[in-house]
Amino acid sequence: MTTTDQPGLRERKKQRTRTAISDAAIDLFLDRGFAHVSVAEVAHAAEVSKRTLFAYFPTKEDLVVHRMADHETEAARVVRARPAHATPLAALRDHFLDGLRRRDPITGINDHPAVRMLAELIFGTPALVSSMQRFKAGGERALAEALCDTTDASDLIARVAAVQIIGVQWALSTDNFERLVRGESADGRYEGAVRDAEQAFDLLANGLASLT
Repeated sequence: MTTTDQPGLRERKKQRTRTAISDAAIDLFLDRGFAHVSVAEVAHAAEVSKRTLFAYFPTKEDLVVHRMADHETEAARVVRARPAHATPLAALRDHFLDGLRRRDPITGINDHPAVRMLAELIFGTPALVSSMQRFKAGGERALAEALCDTTDASDLIARVAAVQIIGVQWALSTDNFERLVRGESADGRYEGAVRDAEQAFDLLANGLASLT
């Protein structure tokens, strides 16, 4: 085994440990409620020390919201990777509609029981909702940077556009989730979710037409 293999092996081991800790935490939170489970109990269930747990997850909330961490900069990545002929808004619109088709959980239109339970845990826990707001703000910052780097928009216009775009995506996803909680199925909600997304992005396009 060469030394170049070691970082990869270590990283995979760290990822397994991270996943095991988060899985143990979410199982406990779903069973007893977020507020009624201590970090010490999570560490015990995951068979790690509290020190190890905090090395992976600085806060209790991170044990849950890290599951969506890859989505924090997703809009920014879409803008940076868009085809040369596509505007940022068109690329983001297409990406969101594709997410609906794929029933991506981040769009709120996935009714798999495990996805539903995790979403209900997050939206039903004030501390986790607050953490998601920080996650949302991080997405806005990343998107604003991407717009600055890939368009002729000023810093201010990029920030304003990013807030509007992320806000619309957030509103659409939350509305979809709430409808599923009220009893709609993902398949039954799909056509309405597409219509709402198209209307919302049309509204953005009317206000952001100069962003080329």
